[in-house]
Amino acid sequence: MLATATLALPADTECDTVAVGLFEGKGIPHDIDGAMQALVDSGEARPSFRHLAVTHAAGKRLIVVGLGNRDDLTPERLRIAAASVQDRARDLGSRRLCWELPHKVGGEHAAALVEGTSLSAYRFDRYKTPSAEPRPRLHDLVVAAHDDHAETVRRALLVSEAVNRARDLQNTPPNDLTPMRLGDAALALAAEHEHLEGEVEGREEIEARGMGCFAAVGQGSHNPPALITLRYDPPGAVGPVLGLVGKAVTFDTGGISIKPAKGMSEMKFDMSGGAAVLGAVDAIAGLGLPVRVVAVVGATENMPGGHAFRPGDVLRASNGTTVEVLNTDAEGRLVLADCLAHAVMLGAERLVDLATLTGSIVSALGVTHCGLFSDDDAWAQAVGDAGSRSGELTWRMPLHPDYADLLKSQTADIVNVNEARKAGSIVAAEFLRKFTDAVPWAHLDIAGTAFESGRPYAPKGGNGFGVRLLVELAESLAAA
Repeated sequence: MLATATLALPADTECDTVAVGLFEGKGIPHDIDGAMQALVDSGEARPSFRHLAVTHAAGKRLIVVGLGNRDDLTPERLRIAAASVQDRARDLGSRRLCWELPHKVGGEHAAALVEGTSLSAYRFDRYKTPSAEPRPRLHDLVVAAHDDHAETVRRALLVSEAVNRARDLQNTPPNDLTPMRLGDAALALAAEHEHLEGEVEGREEIEARGMGCFAAVGQGSHNPPALITLRYDPPGAVGPVLGLVGKAVTFDTGGISIKPAKGMSEMKFDMSGGAAVLGAVDAIAGLGLPVRVVAVVGATENMPGGHAFRPGDVLRASNGTTVEVLNTDAEGRLVLADCLAHAVMLGAERLVDLATLTGSIVSALGVTHCGLFSDDDAWAQAVGDAGSRSGELTWRMPLHPDYADLLKSQTADIVNVNEARKAGSIVAAEFLRKFTDAVPWAHLDIAGTAFESGRPYAPKGGNGFGVRLLVELAESLAAA
């Protein structure tokens, strides 16, 4: 889909469909032959949020969407409204849609229209037999406004496309998206952008680096693990080196501590943190942001093969920490441990890791907020603010020595899980904290927000959660 901005009135564009928002107590701006106001007068169009009404005039389809109270308008509400309009426009066979941006709003609202439209138009149909009558798809979006939002629209489309590419990775079945194939996707991404270099290392290299925790998780699989590293170093870069670390367990059976069969098919999404990191680097490099990035993605399967690691094993991470394994289904933190240490070794000066790490965070926060854990107040604020601006919401959770004490082991330095199942998400974060070497760090537990979140612009499958947040964060570093 293409997206552009115009200063022309919607009626003067070549779009076949025009969308206009209706607020409570307000009329229709720039009506076309009085057709939309007639919908309002008849009661067919109403300001109730997301209510849709359709008419025709001057050779165009006209969609009026309710936006509720003007004072309640936020970028997120516009994303949702744009998703509703896109769905209706698609059903009407529209190919070119013009959205009239509500008056007296900022560029973030223009961006929201693009994001809501592009993200809701996404379809993952690679494995479906082509239909004799394929469903129509929107080809062009035009945002009409009194101010020039061309650059805002360009940025929003680029970021949305990066989100959708991350969703492609999430939705690809695990027999096709093995760890090494995820590595191939990362290398292809690096080849697309200037100043971006990629490297993929396999089982032997991971073991040679002393990454005993990461290596152990992949032991039970015939498909080798992949340590994926991307370095983005543009000229004129400013600010600290941003380290992005993603968990990418391309399929998680739980290993020897095997999961129940029900819902196990969703474990292809256990690589969502890695997909978000790759999508974010794609957008950061595509935008040419002047910020240095080191991205590390640990890709592996967690399988119960004859070589699988076991409960009771003791592993040694690359920073020398020994870990007693109590449960092989707490594997993501083992992968991240070595990847975080690796990012620090590569020079990361600020860290963010993303992982579908614990079911506990889903119980605590559901699908609205991801869990944010951090050992640095200023960095936590920066990450949380980026989430608020992007619409990918975070909720800060506590860290405390009492929670870290729950990781004590009689055999090794620490255990990989608290078997008493107390404060599961917090204890997992305290585990990760031991591998950050005092670098300001934030952990995003996205288990509840990464897929099947029900958002109108991404209701099913992977939703690329974290890409928009990380891009906002990188932009804030570049502007500091």
